[in-house]
Amino acid sequence: MRRVTAFFLVAAFPSMALAQDLVIENARIVDGNGGIIDNGSVVVSDGRIVSVSAESAAGEGGTRIDAGGRTVLPAFTDAHRHVILGDPDQWLAEEAEENMRAWLEAGFTTILSAGDAPEQILELRRRLADGEIQGPRLIASGRVPLAAGPGGFVAGVDPARIDQSRGPNRVAETAEAIPHEQTRAAVQALADAGFDAVKTVIVTTPDGPETETLAVVAEESRRHGMASITHAVTVIDTLAAVEARTDVLVHTPHIGHLTEEQVRTIVDSGIPMVSTLGVFVPTFDVDNAMVRERTGHDNVARFRDLDPFPYNTLSSAGQGPVNARLLWEGGLLYGYGTDVRFLPDDSLAHELRPLRLVFSHADIVQMLTRNAAITAGLGDETGTLEAGKRADIVILDGDPLTDINDVHDVVLVVKDGEVVVDKLN
Repeated sequence: MRRVTAFFLVAAFPSMALAQDLVIENARIVDGNGGIIDNGSVVVSDGRIVSVSAESAAGEGGTRIDAGGRTVLPAFTDAHRHVILGDPDQWLAEEAEENMRAWLEAGFTTILSAGDAPEQILELRRRLADGEIQGPRLIASGRVPLAAGPGGFVAGVDPARIDQSRGPNRVAETAEAIPHEQTRAAVQALADAGFDAVKTVIVTTPDGPETETLAVVAEESRRHGMASITHAVTVIDTLAAVEARTDVLVHTPHIGHLTEEQVRTIVDSGIPMVSTLGVFVPTFDVDNAMVRERTGHDNVARFRDLDPFPYNTLSSAGQGPVNARLLWEGGLLYGYGTDVRFLPDDSLAHELRPLRLVFSHADIVQMLTRNAAITAGLGDETGTLEAGKRADIVILDGDPLTDINDVHDVVLVVKDGEVVVDKLN
């Protein structure tokens, strides 16, 4: 299976001056690779995991944490996120610190921004990396277009609400090609700005240039040490992105039904995929305080932009999970991502709703940990509990393999060997 290169190590892992030597003992360990230790220990030194074992760690030095039989597992990753809400400068000045802290409180130590205000998202990444504010490591992507003229998104409108991937809005005319040298220059500009990844949106037009241009983006991105991540939400666009050899598919195809042959084509490419199934599931303000605050209403079905739900998109709420299960059974590496701006615990609850339709508790734990880390490009460094990996660890007051809702019951979080959330004491 194809692996996503760890593109982001310099930006994602700054120096770890605060790393502690830790021993987590009396723990039920779920390692992210499918292994379970009913009563074991995790030893951490200099920000990395030294051992994960059923043996006693009585002779090990460092701060000792008694898990009290609770579940210990890798910290979570959201591999497709929009971070900034509202005016970017105001958000950065007034909300960033509290928002980033909320990610840690929810058990997330890594998030990938798949489209935010460029200047502000890079500044947020800098502040996080320099320790000016405490939060998850942040992977930032910038956008490059695949064609000129109509196609893609409608300005000022949630792109999932009026999506030109979806008929009857789909563009029927051949789009104008962008010269390859211009595309390469656009990727170069993102590399010069310091972005970690290049995001593209593919909506193919009849005999259009999109697949060829995406292949140029993917090749040029890799040359600069960046990943190419592609928004493809129809079956035909997903197949085009696979043909172009993008690095990551950041949506599950939810427009069109996958055939057995199409499943095999996508799976055999080795390109991982991010879930984002919750986008087309209604949210209700009794479940999400943000909706009630914005609308002043109770029990009103809302879309992810918090405006009334567009029911012409509701078929995606069923088709996406069906296609996801077909791909999973075919052997696709499938990771967790939300594509929303909800607060992290709210977005987790929202994405779990469609995931639970077609996946087991164990499946979802693997998506949240190992698989999401791989789709975010950091699978060699985090996402599992094993010797040599970064010490990104959560302790839950419950067992998510029995009830996946227990992923909300975070009582302790370790990031890069530092205890950043502690509700045990």
